[in-house]
Amino acid sequence: MPTQTVQQVSLTGLEASYAAADAGGDAFLVGAKTFLHVKNGSGGDITVTVNSQKNCDQGSDHDSVTVVTAGEERFIGPFEDVDRWGDPTTKLAAITYSGVTSLTIAAVKL
Repeated sequence: MPTQTVQQVSLTGLEASYAAADAGGDAFLVGAKTFLHVKNGSGGDITVTVNSQKNCDQGSDHDSVTVVTAGEERFIGPFEDVDRWGDPTTKLAAITYSGVTSLTIAAVKL
C-alpha cells in the first residue's frame, strides 16, 4: 500500500502531483485541513473508500465512501481527526477503490 505524500497549498500556488491509484490501496498522513483530490479518467464510476478507524459516539463505523463518476473528479475530506481516520500507530489513513483504471489521486493540505 503506497503512501501518498501530502502536498501543501501555499499563497504562490500548488501544481499538485497525481499518482496512479494502487490496486492494493493507498495511504496518506491524516492532519488538519488534509483532503484527497481524485480524478477518474475511466469510462465507469469508481467508489473510493477511506476506512474509519474509530466508531462515532453512537458506536457506528462511518467510512468515507464517495462515488467518483466516469470522467469526473472529487475533492474528499477534510480528514482532520487523526483518531478517527489514522491508524493508531502510523497515523495513516487507508484508501481502497472499486477499480483503478485511469484513476489518479493527490493528498493535499490547505
